[in-house]
Amino acid sequence: MANPYVKQYLMTAGPTPLPPAVSQVMAEPMMYHRAPAFIEVYARVLRRLKDVFQTANEVQIFAASGTGALESAVANLVKPGEQVLVASCGKFGERWFELCEAYGADTIHWETEWGRRIEPAGLDEQLTANPGVELVFTTFSETSTGVVNDLRELTEVAHRHGALIAVDAISGIGAVPLPQDEWGVDVVVTGSQKGLMSPPGIASVSLAPWALDAIEGERGPRFYWDLRKARKNLPLGESAFTPAVSLIFAVGEALTMMREEGLTNVHARHRRLGAATRAGAQALGWTLFSKSPADSVTALEPPAGVDAGAVVKRLRDTHGITIAGGQDHMKGKMIRIGHMGAYDLSDIYVVLGALEECTKALGGKGTGAIEAARRAWETA
Repeated sequence: MANPYVKQYLMTAGPTPLPPAVSQVMAEPMMYHRAPAFIEVYARVLRRLKDVFQTANEVQIFAASGTGALESAVANLVKPGEQVLVASCGKFGERWFELCEAYGADTIHWETEWGRRIEPAGLDEQLTANPGVELVFTTFSETSTGVVNDLRELTEVAHRHGALIAVDAISGIGAVPLPQDEWGVDVVVTGSQKGLMSPPGIASVSLAPWALDAIEGERGPRFYWDLRKARKNLPLGESAFTPAVSLIFAVGEALTMMREEGLTNVHARHRRLGAATRAGAQALGWTLFSKSPADSVTALEPPAGVDAGAVVKRLRDTHGITIAGGQDHMKGKMIRIGHMGAYDLSDIYVVLGALEECTKALGGKGTGAIEAARRAWETA
């Protein structure tokens, strides 16, 4: 029988823990989604999502996971037979490729080595070699590898070649700065279950004004994902289809919390969380998998002789801490610690203290994780 007194900690790369206020607001009485009271809530959520996207653009919401946001971008932008480029650096970047193939695109899939970022110079070479590409799909913060890409530079390269760029920012928005308007990013998509501190189930899409023209005209079949329908309802303050009312309440509460903290402070907190996690784990002999580490999730390879899968299991069974392992060819070879959303330094101390115990119990020799994390937090 499991020990009922072991506290449970969720430190995966999504879903992430819910602040109590977010959990509580979902217990509010159900509202009719066409009633004035809910339209007011819905409009406020859309306005505050713009603040987080750092954009004046239209932001659309679907009742869907983050993959729904990706599919909406592909369904509205890709013409069957059109040549597009997917630049991926991990498992979730590959999803763009799968979606583009499903919608009949002539897809060029340029993959970089897992753990390394997508280099702007490499994207320039790819677009030079493929002048017919008018759409680039890529990832901002790659959850499977803990890599963050230089999206500003990648956007500049795409635009220099006359291409639009659509970006998966599911584990980036709300954790890592992505000023969409300042950087000129054409399409940004995210989900609710990571930096937005909400349950899974809300997908958001933001299109720059010049990208809105691209969703018009002949495309493949689209109905639920049709952004034209969503746009038509915006002046009414309504969604095209029945929204996930309770989840909208949750996202609204989370956005209120972020607004009160201040977006600059939210990003600074994540920067310090990332620095503390990396420093503490390295003190124990773990190696950063990412050569361009994100502040949303840290991917780590174990010290010699320590089994990463055994660490994931011991953290869960002995300490009540759930983290993630590696995916695909990295399964059993790495761990991933999420620290986006409703986390503070105390949470990092908890996971690092437990990681130190597990590492030593399974053959490692490192020590001093908490002190290393403290120093990194104070100087980040």
